[in-house]
Parts: sequence; C-alpha cells; structure tokens
Amino acid sequence: MIDKSHIQNIQEELFTECNATVDMLRIDLLHPIVSGNKLFKLKYYIQEAREKNKNGIITLGGSYSNHLVASAYAAKKIGLSSIGLVRGERPKELSNTLSDCIIHGMELQFITREAFDKIDLHDLAAKYPTKQIIPQGGYGFLGAKGASEILSFEGSENYSHIIAACGTGTMAAGLINSSNSTQKIILVSVLKNNFSIINEIRKLITSDKLDKNKFDMLFNYHHGGYAKKDTALLETMNSFYETHQIKTDFVYTGKMISAFYDSMKNNFFLPGSRILLIHSGGLQGNRSLTNNELSF
Repeated sequence: MIDKSHIQNIQEELFTECNATVDMLRIDLLHPIVSGNKLFKLKYYIQEAREKNKNGIITLGGSYSNHLVASAYAAKKIGLSSIGLVRGERPKELSNTLSDCIIHGMELQFITREAFDKIDLHDLAAKYPTKQIIPQGGYGFLGAKGASEILSFEGSENYSHIIAACGTGTMAAGLINSSNSTQKIILVSVLKNNFSIINEIRKLITSDKLDKNKFDMLFNYHHGGYAKKDTALLETMNSFYETHQIKTDFVYTGKMISAFYDSMKNNFFLPGSRILLIHSGGLQGNRSLTNNELSF
C-alpha cells in the first residue's frame, strides 16, 4: 500500500544546521476520504464485519471526527449500513463533517456528553448483534493492528525518530508495536491535559515493547485543546505550507508540525538523526475555518 512515492524529503536551513534528515510520510495521499491513518485503523474492523456477516457498523465520534466520515464512506463502499453516535446535542447547523457522514449514508444519533462518556461497547454490541462495533477513533487491538502496517514500507527501519499526532492512541500503539529497537516514537497529544493517554496506549502495546522506553509524549502543543487553535498554530501551518506546499490541519497534523519545529529549535534531536513525520490526513477539519485564517 505504501511505497517510496509516499515519502517526501523536506529540506530547510534549520535541519541542515542540526545535521538532521527529515522526511514526511504522506499517507494523506492514499485516499481522498478514508484519509491517512483511518485507512489503516479501519482495515481489520471492516474485515471482521465481513467475516462475521454483519450487516452494518456502529461507531462513535464528535462533530468534527475524521473517523466518522471515513467509517461512513468505508461502510457504504462495501454495502454495509452505518450508524454514528455523536457526542453532544444536535446543533442547529451540522458541521461539514457531519453533513458528509449523512451524504455517505450514515445515520447520526446525538448523545449528550454525559451519556456519551458512559457508553459501554459491550452493551452496544449486545443491543446491536448484527452490527460491527468500531470504538471511537478505531481504538482497540484491531485498530492498532492496522496502524502497525503504516511502517511496512521499505526503509522504514532506517529512521531514528518517528513523529505523529496522537488522539485516541490507536495509531501510536501501532507505530510502537511495529518500530524496531533503535527507534523512538514521538507523540504529540492534540487534547488538553490528556495524561491518561499513556495508559491507553500501553494497553495496546505488545509485551515485547511494553517495558521499553519506546515513546515520548508531548503534552504542550494542543494550542487550547482538541479542535482548538491559536494564532501561533495557524502561523506555523501557513509557514510550513509556503515553504513546502504541504497542507496540514489544525486538529492534528498542524499541532504535530508545531511540536516538531519547537523540538528541532531546542536541540531535542542528536546530530545525524533521521526523522520521519507522519502526515495522518484529516484535512477536512480545515473547512470550519474562515477563508483568511490559512493561506491554502
């Protein structure tokens, strides 16, 4: 699925001064709707749905969830119905994300935040025995199994550092599980004060990686919280686009880029480091911004 054509080398004077090689893995280019890591995280849930002859899927997410859109499209593509449980009351005007879900045939059910946070997936499976339950963000062993294939391309073993945005921790666990003993995974939390994410990731890590210092979690680049933004973040995204013509989003990949530049400027990486930035997709979130906030 991934080959060398999805690797984009990024060159800047800063990187040269730090004696670092920087590449970006463009899995955002694999599919226009099931974008980036969603393609991997959904793979084995969809496969299981087929194997168990399920007639549809049920999954969960917020009003700006890339996961909901990707799930709706993937289900429709293979002839399954889809239900999306959405956190929060139904808004007067649906987000672009939720509108897309409906276009792709997903039935939306709005759940109060308090009730949403108490949803038990086992109860949900019992209530809907003919549906494949997909946890929020694809979190779970099947999601991590799919995400582990992100590093399946030739040459992935040569990077010293792999940097990615982190929401539910599903992709993070997959990257950790498939990395080799010399590699460090740098994860950028896109949620504010999401310190419990470390334990959520550890639940999905294979035993041979569990007790090793395989990953660092950066918590200070949420720029206000999940799906929040500030001027500094938008300036970084604009600058990155103007320099490299690569679009990022303010929910995930823009925050990853922000953390990367800060780390580079603060000499986090040893000379000779080979760094892989993972573009995990999700640009649809930018549609909620006004036209003058981004230069792309």
